[in-house]
Amino acid sequence: MDQLLDNFSLYLFVKQLLLFLVLIFLLVKFAWKPILTALNDREESIQGALDAAEDAKKEMQNLQADNEKLIKEARAEREAMLKDAREIKTKMIEDAKGEAKAEADKMIAQAQAAIEAERKSAIADIKNQVASLSVEIAEKVVKHELSDKKKQLGLVDEMLSQATLN
Repeated sequence: MDQLLDNFSLYLFVKQLLLFLVLIFLLVKFAWKPILTALNDREESIQGALDAAEDAKKEMQNLQADNEKLIKEARAEREAMLKDAREIKTKMIEDAKGEAKAEADKMIAQAQAAIEAERKSAIADIKNQVASLSVEIAEKVVKHELSDKKKQLGLVDEMLSQATLN
């Protein structure tokens, strides 16, 4: 260190100091402002990008919330439509069953009426046939029985004996 102090030159020191100050002045005047401007611009662009990213994140969250809301609404609407469709299906089935039952009851009633009419017609026909046969048989019996006078008197007596007076 002594050697450094022995070789010290004030002229050289002032010259270097002056050059250093000129260099600092030139840097401040010509380089410092563009460097600071570039740094500030860079800082502003980074901050702008961060703000844009934050805005995009908020917008994305809003869009996701809107999408979830729309999905919930769509699901609710779908469920309502399915419920309505089930109710309509059930009502249609019940209506069809009711109509089919009414039609079946009507057909059964018509069939029963037709059967009753056929039965009455058959009974009337049988009665007519029985009456016709009875008349024919009675006619033949009466012809046979009334052909003889003795038999006629016997028949009248027999009928009178069977008849009771009240």
